Amino acid sequence: MPIASDVKLGPDVRIFHPELVNLYGCSIGAETKVGSFVEIQKNASVGKRCKISSHSFICEGVEIEDEVFVGHGVMFTNDIYPRAVNPDGLPQTDADWIVVKTLVKRRASIGSNATIIAGVTIGEGALVGAGAVVTRDVPDFAIVAGVPARVTGKVADVR
Repeated sequence: MPIASDVKLGPDVRIFHPELVNLYGCSIGAETKVGSFVEIQKNASVGKRCKISSHSFICEGVEIEDEVFVGHGVMFTNDIYPRAVNPDGLPQTDADWIVVKTLVKRRASIGSNATIIAGVTIGEGALVGAGAVVTRDVPDFAIVAGVPARVTGKVADVR
């Protein structure tokens, strides 16, 4: 079942190929568009009038505010030090780690193939360049690019 029964969909959400997404335990705001091969995990939220492009991964602990653009193949993370097992060699469970939250503020845009490391805030109206690796907070209306992402300019106020 690609769209679980516990998903909260706002009015007029458009999922172009519902058989080609994996959504569970998340909420998606009104008029948002979700492309093919997108996964949105439990306890993630996507605001109103967003566009989530194909092949993107939005993990637990990610909050995306209204009117955000997420390009193709964008990857979010939620663990700073991921491990498969504990020091004793036993597989980790949900009890063995803490979700590190990430926030994407209103009207930000994230370019294709960007990677967003857990715990950052991407500011209002900010623009993350394609392929960037965001390792620290992005100021409102900043343009960031590169690995690691650095401020390269400022976008016009999009309010």
